[in-house]
Formats: sequence, C-alpha cells, structure tokens
Amino acid sequence: MRLIAISVDPPEINRELCRKQGYTFTFLSDINSEVIRRYDLLHEGAGPDSRDISRPAEFLIDATGTVRWVNLTKSIAVRARPDEILKAVDALGG
Repeated sequence: MRLIAISVDPPEINRELCRKQGYTFTFLSDINSEVIRRYDLLHEGAGPDSRDISRPAEFLIDATGTVRWVNLTKSIAVRARPDEILKAVDALGG
C-alpha cells in the first residue's frame, strides 16, 4: 500500500510544502487538473486569485485501479481522521 497526494500546485510548490511539513510520501502535481477532473473533484475558482483547486477528498484505490473507499467533504479543513482511513483499509483486507 502507498500513500499518494495530488495537488493542482506546481512541483516546486509541492516540494517546498513537503520539505516544510516533513512529508515523505509521493506528492504529485496535476497542474492541468486532469486527474482531478477524472475524479470529478474540480472546484472551479475556489482557490486564491480565483484559481481552480481540488475539492477535499481521500480515496483508497486497489491495485487494479478500482476505487474501494471515498471520503469527500466540502471544507478544506475537514479530512478523514487517520483512524477512519485505517478502519477502511482493514475492512478491505489491507
């Protein structure tokens, strides 16, 4: 199992965020919002300077690419708690 984050921010901004926060997982840049659109997460004009951003979301995707669990929220401040995610992984036999 791997943790991967995806952001609309360019790679240099994501690298700096990872450095500051100490993130060691893969952090991808989706500057054209291709993946974000594929998962219907685009929140048009909701970012700084009316930039497009992604809606907050967490997904568990299996090795075949099948989405097995989803957590969607309307607020960037609301995320799944680690215990919720671990419970979902356990339920999937992870």
